[in-house]
Amino acid sequence: MACKVLVVCGSPVVASADLLRKLAGECDHVVAVDRGLDALLGAGLGCEVYVGDADTVSEAGRALVDAAEDFEVERHDPYKDYTDLALALDSVRRRWPGAEVVATCATGGRPDMALSVLGLLAGYDDAPVWIVEDKVVARILRAGESWIIEDHEGKTFSIIALAPGTVISEHGLEWELDHASLGLLADTAISNVVRKTAKIQVHTGTAIAYLYK
Repeated sequence: MACKVLVVCGSPVVASADLLRKLAGECDHVVAVDRGLDALLGAGLGCEVYVGDADTVSEAGRALVDAAEDFEVERHDPYKDYTDLALALDSVRRRWPGAEVVATCATGGRPDMALSVLGLLAGYDDAPVWIVEDKVVARILRAGESWIIEDHEGKTFSIIALAPGTVISEHGLEWELDHASLGLLADTAISNVVRKTAKIQVHTGTAIAYLYK
C-alpha cells in the first residue's frame, strides 16, 4: 500500500499549528521545504527530511539543518536551476515511489511562486496530490480521476483547468456540468455550491478543485 507524505512548503502564509499537527498525524512521512521547517518547529513538530538551500529558514532552523542530528538533509546551492519544492518532490519520488502527497504552507505570498507551486504539484503524476490549508482543501485531478465530496453541503466549491483541453463533469452542486470543456485558467466553474454528495470527474486534461471549509 502506498504511503502518504506531508510536504510542508515555504510560503510566508503558514498553516496553523493545529492543522500541521493533524496532517502530520495522518501522514507516514514529513518533508520540510526550506522555511517550512520553521512552520513545523512552531507546531512542536520535526521532519524526516529537509530539502532546500536554507535561504529563507530562520537562524534557529538553519542551526538545526547544520547540525542535522534528527533528520536527513538535502541541502542545495542557492544558485541552482530548480526551486526547493521541485527538488523536494524529486526526493519524495526517490524515497517513497508512488507516495500520495499532501502539501501545506503552499499558498499565499508571491503570486509567481504560488503559480509555480501549482505547476509543480500538477506535474507530480505519481499519485494523488492534495493542498490543505486552514480554510481550503484542494486536489489536483488528472484525466480519469475523480473526487467524491460528502457531508459538505453549503460549502463553496471551484474547479479550474490547469491544462488545455480539460473536460470535466460535476454533479451534486448548485450548477452542474456534464463533459464540459474548461478554458485554461478560465472562471467557468468557480464559486459553485455543494448541495449534496458531489462527484467531480476530470475526463481529459488537468484541473485543480477547491473546497472551502
